[in-house]
Amino acid sequence: MKPDYKNWMPKGMIWGFLCGAVGCCAAAVASGLLLNGVPKAALTAVFAVSAAVFCGLTVWAVLMHRAFDYNGKRQMARQIIEGTAARVKLPAGGRCLDVGCGSGALAIAVAKRAPKARIVGIDRWGKEYASFSRELCESNAKAEGVRNVTFQQGDATHLDFADETFDAVVSNYVYHNIPGDRQQYLLETLRTLKKGGAFALHDIFSRAKYGDMQAFVQCLKDMGYQKVELIDTADGTFMTRSEAGWMALSGSALLTGIK
Repeated sequence: MKPDYKNWMPKGMIWGFLCGAVGCCAAAVASGLLLNGVPKAALTAVFAVSAAVFCGLTVWAVLMHRAFDYNGKRQMARQIIEGTAARVKLPAGGRCLDVGCGSGALAIAVAKRAPKARIVGIDRWGKEYASFSRELCESNAKAEGVRNVTFQQGDATHLDFADETFDAVVSNYVYHNIPGDRQQYLLETLRTLKKGGAFALHDIFSRAKYGDMQAFVQCLKDMGYQKVELIDTADGTFMTRSEAGWMALSGSALLTGIK
């Protein structure tokens, strides 16, 4: 039995883009054959441009799928997961929270590194990633022979845990998907971290999505955090600068430190 961590670029999205390209091509041909005059030229042009856009999106999605394939050549997803998990150290009997655990990859990676700790993975498992589920996470943990991890439904914006519950908190590519004040979502996660606990939160920390993250880092330091770093992961750490560019992942970084 092998784990199935799925792919962050779902095949359904690829097929959706491809269907859009085929549909727009068909519409362009149909308008060219059935219409006359200005409507013909205008609609044909609109459908042709739309088809080109969908073709481009299809190619982009295929390349993304290949890059993030756990069993492929690049295996960027595995590199990110293992690199993030390596940033936190858990004591025997310690507890770690993985926010937005998806298919369980990060929670399981942390659990394998700290077999005497307990890891909790939470996710809302929404329709956007319909192939991800609690059952999938549990199946992957079983396949990996990991028993010190549990999974449950949860909301990253309002965590159902008391202050200072965990010895470590981790997350990967979660908060940028949630509309609203993303810095506040980070604070909500860090609220559950014990004094002296470690955190490693990987996301697309661009100014457009998060605002001024350097100011946020300073804010955490002013709040008394012992150590806070914002580490660029698109400098070859997890991906190259060119990969981050064409994948629309510019701004990928690790927010790490000790509370």
